[in-house]
Amino acid sequence: MNGTASLSGQALVEWAASELLDPQGRQLAAAVQWWPLAGLNDDWQDPWPVAVLGSGPPLLLLHGFDSSFLEFRRLAPLLAQRHQLFIPDLFGFGFTPRPAGASYGPEAVLAHLEALVASIRQRLGAEPIDLIGASMGGAVAVELARRLGSQQLRRLLLLAPAGLTGRPMPLPPGLDRLGVAFLGRPGVRGGLCRSAFADPATAVGPAELQIASLHLRSPGWAMALARFARSGGFAGCGAPLPEQPISVLWGANDRILRPAQKRAALALLGGRLRELAACGHLPHLDQPQQVADACWL
Repeated sequence: MNGTASLSGQALVEWAASELLDPQGRQLAAAVQWWPLAGLNDDWQDPWPVAVLGSGPPLLLLHGFDSSFLEFRRLAPLLAQRHQLFIPDLFGFGFTPRPAGASYGPEAVLAHLEALVASIRQRLGAEPIDLIGASMGGAVAVELARRLGSQQLRRLLLLAPAGLTGRPMPLPPGLDRLGVAFLGRPGVRGGLCRSAFADPATAVGPAELQIASLHLRSPGWAMALARFARSGGFAGCGAPLPEQPISVLWGANDRILRPAQKRAALALLGGRLRELAACGHLPHLDQPQQVADACWL
């Protein structure tokens, strides 16, 4: 990891493609393209990362809070056998550019994805896109589907979705920066990574810890995350549910989302939710084959 502290997001992804301990992580990083997104903001000239791989019907995958596209390193090879995958970093997260004058909150995240969907459809034609959202990415997926409708986004698979219920809780100035500093501590980072897996003793090693922390070295990480926390983030995004068909997978051993959150999600989603055994908060990492089997043929 020495020598990466001053690298740009694009240079970090290039480093990851050759140096990550996880071979699937290296392969996914090597699939990243850097797209200009027309209309996002004419003042921002930097391109935006999106991993593109596979062939077949288009499928957009959205990662969770304070994560990156690398979250899908185990699921992507399975899905790429029958889908063309588009895996971006969400605005302000992962390895994206972080303009100093930008606002970082749900509207910015959604504006970036609307521009990305428009670019995908321009490249592929009018075929609707399927959508997977993990953790906070589940709430993002629901909101995006509601905005764009079924002609653009066809159906959704949510993986341990966070933010469907509740209400936004903005952190005041000062506390937002303290929270980010706390999240950046190596011991805290490692503890959160272990908590996300059903069996951290066997699932978490140096490779997982490396990926969980690499994007923190992106320029502007602390600034953007603090502003996102100040916005209140994604909450209460589930109702009303969008018109598209929705399936939900939830790990039986999820230690990130509290039981009350699961009960609230179950009340909202009903029979759409299926529980996976021996699975934590990251079904796409703990049980990637089961997630792939649950996707659309």
